[in-house]
Amino acid sequence: MDWNQYRFRSVWELPAPPGAVYAVLERAEEYPRWWPQVRSVTPLDGSATSGVAVFRSFLPYKLHITARETRRDPAAGVLEIAMTGDLAGWARWSLREREGGGTVAVYDQEVEVSKPLMRRFAVVGRPVFLANHAWMMRGGRRGLAAYVRPV
Repeated sequence: MDWNQYRFRSVWELPAPPGAVYAVLERAEEYPRWWPQVRSVTPLDGSATSGVAVFRSFLPYKLHITARETRRDPAAGVLEIAMTGDLAGWARWSLREREGGGTVAVYDQEVEVSKPLMRRFAVVGRPVFLANHAWMMRGGRRGLAAYVRPV
C-alpha cells in the first residue's frame, strides 16, 4: 500500500435541480463563497478552465493545488479536473436528479500527496488526514446545500 495515495467518494443530496447545482459547481472561483475550507481560487492567465486553489480544513496547514479542467459536460452533469501541487491526481463531480426532486452529487477523487510534511507523516498521520478530508467535505455539503436552497 502506498500511504500517500488516497481515493475518496462523497455523495451529497442537495435541494436544487441538477442544472442549478451544475451552474454553481462550474464556477470554481466562487467556491469560497459557500465552501468554508476552500480559502481561494484564482484563475490562471484569465482562464476559466484552470486555476490555483488553496484549501485548509481543521489541521494547521494549507494545501495549494493547480487545477486544469479535463471535462465539462453539462448534459451528462459531469465536471472533472486534473490536479498538481500539494495533491496530484484528479477530481470529478457527477450529478443526477434525485428521486422526489433535487440532486445527488457524487464527488470522486484520486490523489497522491506531494506536500513534504504530509508525506513525512504518511503512516501515522493517515487517520488524521482522512478525518481532515471528511471535515472539509461535510463543510462543503452544508455550504452548497444552503447556497442552492430554493427561497
